[in-house]
Amino acid sequence: MFEGKPRALFFRFAVPQMVGLLFNSVYTIVDGVFIGHRLGRGAMAAAAVAVPLIEILISVAIAAGAGAGVLIATRLGIGDRAGARRLFNTAVWMLGVSGLLVCALGNLFLEPLACLLGASEEVLAPACDYLWFIVTFAPFQLFSFLLGGMVRNDGRPGLAMAAMIAGAGSNILLDYVFMYPLNLGIRGAALATALGPIFSVLILLPHFLERKGELYFLLVRPRLPEAGSILLCGFPSFMMEFSIGIVTFLYNLAITRWGYEELGLAAYLVIGYLMLILLTLFLGMAEGLQPVFSRFMASGEEERNQALRRFSTGVFLGVGLVSCVLIFAGSRWFYLLFAPKDPELATFAAEKSFPYFCGFFLTGFNLLMISFWQATRRTSRALAFSLLRSVVLPPALILALPALLGREAVWFCQSGADAVTALFVIFALVSPGRSVVQSTDPAKAGVRNEECL
Repeated sequence: MFEGKPRALFFRFAVPQMVGLLFNSVYTIVDGVFIGHRLGRGAMAAAAVAVPLIEILISVAIAAGAGAGVLIATRLGIGDRAGARRLFNTAVWMLGVSGLLVCALGNLFLEPLACLLGASEEVLAPACDYLWFIVTFAPFQLFSFLLGGMVRNDGRPGLAMAAMIAGAGSNILLDYVFMYPLNLGIRGAALATALGPIFSVLILLPHFLERKGELYFLLVRPRLPEAGSILLCGFPSFMMEFSIGIVTFLYNLAITRWGYEELGLAAYLVIGYLMLILLTLFLGMAEGLQPVFSRFMASGEEERNQALRRFSTGVFLGVGLVSCVLIFAGSRWFYLLFAPKDPELATFAAEKSFPYFCGFFLTGFNLLMISFWQATRRTSRALAFSLLRSVVLPPALILALPALLGREAVWFCQSGADAVTALFVIFALVSPGRSVVQSTDPAKAGVRNEECL
């Protein structure tokens, strides 16, 4: 499964995960279209209250899946199947307990949670209706991402893609059924969102229950040191996902501060949908490559690892450039999907897309290198660059650029952050430094990197 040239490995692992995540993003967008067209602005506001919680759940699941995936791939690479299975079951315990806590505490403090997430008095009731389904079905949301990541590390990226597509497709279908023929309103939209991950989990479970790979369920006592290593290894992935909400919040504040008001906020909302698609392309490919990078690192195949990284860099930059050209040429038509009766909004958003996306062809390169360093146990470096592009540079540029260059500069800030991050990444690549895997002995390589530091 891990044999072949870089091109073959890329298409075997990166493309299925990209397609699966892309379907997941499309469902999110279609979900917004259904709610907006069927239920109106108030329902959209109520559903928006749940978005930060959903992002947190996804961030936690991706962190656990990525961290466990790196450690499991290393164990499998050195032939330690028992250790890999123990790590897998530790991750299952971690997310199982987390999901049950979210379910119990969320139902116990549902209304305070809605207020904490920003629900106004006008939308508090429908927001609580929507949130009830999200917190109650939280364990399935968590496990759909975790099990998908584990299946990829077990050599079946196609199954992970099929599960994500099934979950997203069922969500879109159920959105229509619940909101139109059954007329269930905001609860129907929430129920559709909650049921989607269940279909994904049902597709993934037989792989583990029937022991079709190296990983399967066992009655083991979770070990806290291993849980800590999983979280440490997965923290860069957590920040990449979680920072989307942070940057969105900061941009909303800046857009309001610099006088763009309702038009600017609405434009940033639809620009955000387009950004989600672009990020999904890159994150999907980067996540898909993690098992390969980790396996090569564990087996001491540094030359193959670097060859795959170089090939992937070319693909990521190429996809980024083509995406930017398409956005500059036709983004207005995409924005009209959300505002068919508001050409002013579509035109304004299209005008701001050029400064906002002009540096996004470098986004994929940055995400690839963060994922590569994370997969090959350079966790501190991966975390540093993840924080740089998402938590350090965007707030600094949002604060400084409009004040120095005028309010239009606010639309350049995210691209500027990626451009500066790319310069630091290139410097890190060309600067001399020791390889993480100095020995070609797989067993020694695995022991040396056990703590993912």
